Amino acid sequence: MRVAIVFNHPYEGSFGNAILNAITKGLNGANHEVDLMHLDKDGFNPVMSKADLKAFVEHKPIDPQVIDYNERLKKADHLIFVFPIWWDLMPAMTKGFIDRVLAPGVVYDHHPRGFGLVPLLKNMKSVTIITTMNKPKIMYSLLIGNLIRKAMLRSVFKTMGYKNLKWISFNRIKVVSQKKRVKWLNDLEKQFSRFK
Repeated sequence: MRVAIVFNHPYEGSFGNAILNAITKGLNGANHEVDLMHLDKDGFNPVMSKADLKAFVEHKPIDPQVIDYNERLKKADHLIFVFPIWWDLMPAMTKGFIDRVLAPGVVYDHHPRGFGLVPLLKNMKSVTIITTMNKPKIMYSLLIGNLIRKAMLRSVFKTMGYKNLKWISFNRIKVVSQKKRVKWLNDLEKQFSRFK
């Protein structure tokens, strides 16, 4: 199985990078093919320019990097996002990936009857979003309203018609013990070593 990972964190010593290593190790151990789109290392530009928007509307991407990401998504059986939650939402590069790469004509199309969207990534079995944040989960849920679930799972992928959507959230990152972090990483590696 081919698994595309969209990773966004500029600091190599982050817990996000440890998560990336754990899930990659698990997937590789199960002989899955991992296709990493490291937005920071790739120097991905999240800004939708006037030319990009015109190309988006015409369903003809012009940015070579966007075209490359599009082609790689078409080959993926599963899509994983890994990023930190900053100010209750995703970082700019992740948002830019959603805006510029998850494009009509590639990832989805408009329903021929004029209402709703139709998924176009025929190989895509599921989408998993893995996040880190410093807030307690209950605070993010009750006070903020689980914005990642609303924005990415419901508003983006569910609207496009994709199913098997999952969000894994690691909370209070700055204050949890090293022992707990190690357990989280070991559990992730095991989970993705059983990935189907």
